[in-house]
Amino acid sequence: MGNSIRTGILLAGLTALVMVIGRLLGGQMGMIIAFFFAIIMNFGSYWFSDKIVLRIYRAKPVSEAEAPDLHRIVRQLAQQAGLPMPKVCIMPSESPNAFATGRNPQHAVVAVTQGILRLLDENELKGVLAHELAHVKHRDILIGSIAATLAGAIMMVASMARWAALFGGFGSQDDDDGGGMIGLIAMSIIAPIAAMVIQMAISRSREYAADAAGASFAGSPYGLASALQKISSASQQIPMKAEPATAHMFIMNPLSGKSLMNLFSTHPPVEKRIEKLTGR
Repeated sequence: MGNSIRTGILLAGLTALVMVIGRLLGGQMGMIIAFFFAIIMNFGSYWFSDKIVLRIYRAKPVSEAEAPDLHRIVRQLAQQAGLPMPKVCIMPSESPNAFATGRNPQHAVVAVTQGILRLLDENELKGVLAHELAHVKHRDILIGSIAATLAGAIMMVASMARWAALFGGFGSQDDDDGGGMIGLIAMSIIAPIAAMVIQMAISRSREYAADAAGASFAGSPYGLASALQKISSASQQIPMKAEPATAHMFIMNPLSGKSLMNLFSTHPPVEKRIEKLTGR
């Protein structure tokens, strides 16, 4: 199954969860309010994502004179991908990592850490930057925002459902109409977990898609495969102080050492990514 189809199915699953909770609550006004509240929050995050995340990680724009090799690689890859030249930033961190952000290709930013520039050779760095430009090409910031909106609405409505159950409910208590009190309580617990699992699955699917497209932009999968192996090893020795809400943006999950279950991981296992890239 292609990654685009898989992403569509997962987004449909999140939408279905919203509808199921709405039915369990009987009257759907609360669900509609929560849904639009989630849209407002995530639209703001999407629109200002570049400024927010760059500020969090103290990423500073660098000119072509300051980082000529970095600009040269990014420009070549952007041309190969059919994208406008993004802004280029460097983060003052020795932990090797990189991310792309921006609400669309015309406002894209590619940021790398000082550590990744020291760790990788040019071919490996090219693979990493190609991966990040693939996220820009695929508009993964928008896809992630849609997933976050749906998941956020589910979590808010589930919280309302728990309060409703505590105080006797505010929808129909008839099993035929609202699923009854037991259904309300069960869904208020299960739905947020399911929403998180689906949201993380969407993130992992987009990583695989960016790996494949990045390899195409770079002309070879081996630079990225080698880079992933190096980054994985080095990031264990030099962990990055990262916010969980932004972990999905990086090429390597900066919180991977703290994750116990793949279901709740924003990134696929490094071994599987390398296997998909190289076919071995």
